[in-house]
Amino acid sequence: MNTVLKERILPTGQSLQIVQGDITIEEVDAIVNAANEHLQHGGGVAWAISKRGGPDIQKESDEWIRTKGTVSHAHPAWTSGGLLPAKYVIHAVGPVWGDPRGAGTSGDENAKLSVAVTGSLRVADELGLKSIAFPAISTGIFGFPKERAAKVILESIGTYFRENTSSGVKVIKLVLFDQPTADAFLQV
Repeated sequence: MNTVLKERILPTGQSLQIVQGDITIEEVDAIVNAANEHLQHGGGVAWAISKRGGPDIQKESDEWIRTKGTVSHAHPAWTSGGLLPAKYVIHAVGPVWGDPRGAGTSGDENAKLSVAVTGSLRVADELGLKSIAFPAISTGIFGFPKERAAKVILESIGTYFRENTSSGVKVIKLVLFDQPTADAFLQV
């Protein structure tokens, strides 16, 4: 069972919740998968989503790659939720911390994480969704520092809704699996 640790109503009217638990059991319109650009769901959150959601998620992901190519930070892919309670999975590609293709300490990773979050919210609006759940994108196997990611993710959500006042998304959940990640988000 998931536990809401904190809830806040944003100035733009949306409910933002910090939840500790398992994103795969959230009853929301879409969950966000912390994906890689090839949509191969072999580790971390992606593996858990694919395992619980069944083989259709990987099949649809493979079809996306075959027809549309790799997924960028700014333009997430989406598939059905398969066997999950969520209707959709939005596959957001976050940055790999310290990737030589990135800038390391210049803030480039922050920008990539920010566009992954706002791109996911944009896809949710394009699909006409009312609720979405995010993991702590890039903080697992991609190595992004938890506190830094929390700041970027929370700021990106606030900015998105300030700039998109007609958004239909009303509930945003940050579903965090472990206590250190939950603590980082609560602190920020």
